[in-house]
Amino acid sequence: MPSIQVERVVVEFTVDAVSLNSLRSFLYRRKAQKQPTARIVRALNDVSFSVGSGERLGVIGPNGAGKTTLLKALAGIYTPQQGIVTVNGHVCPLFEFATGFEMNGSGWDNIRTRSLLLGMAPREIEAKIDEIGEFSQLGQFLDIPVRCYSSGMLLRLAFATSTAVDPQILLLDEVMAAGDEAFIERARRRMNGMMERADIVIFASHSLTLLPTFCSRTIWIDRGRILMDGPTEDVIGHYRQAVAASLAR
Repeated sequence: MPSIQVERVVVEFTVDAVSLNSLRSFLYRRKAQKQPTARIVRALNDVSFSVGSGERLGVIGPNGAGKTTLLKALAGIYTPQQGIVTVNGHVCPLFEFATGFEMNGSGWDNIRTRSLLLGMAPREIEAKIDEIGEFSQLGQFLDIPVRCYSSGMLLRLAFATSTAVDPQILLLDEVMAAGDEAFIERARRRMNGMMERADIVIFASHSLTLLPTFCSRTIWIDRGRILMDGPTEDVIGHYRQAVAASLAR
């Protein structure tokens, strides 16, 4: 059965490190008479929780709280400096849609490439490729190199491809679709269906009204630490109170 276990995870980043050969570094040393020093930022700090089969887990918190870092650690994009992330099941991360395109390849070529990266078998890709192309509504543009696409067209192609998989574990980070109102509504319905098919869903969102419709349990994270883990309505209530108190200061 699909499951996730996160045990005392720490993820750190080194920032403000300047190349010794850069103009900025030269000017800094000349003015300060010392070498620029790196700074360590702890994006996740001693994070522990588990998710079992059938759960829908929300993640809330302010910008910079560590929500996206957490999802990327679960997806295997970031390796923790401390702690253990154990994921059992096929993971489908739906964020950073518009990266990883082969710009000289056609739309059809990129559907096949991205589908392979998402773990789809070649036979499954060929069975779904026409539906993916139709959902993108890109028509004849699928025959030309994607370097000719607008950013909105790239996002449509990536969204149509990424949401064609049947994941066991679905990771979502404020998924948005580009296009007119009709396309966005179709995208919402497609996302709803995908979330229903997944065995485990982890959904990081700023929408406190949308989250309860999908997730019965929610984690509140701030400055890399979990402040609360419990029923979604309870966690959101405490989060709203904290936000209101900070605004009143």
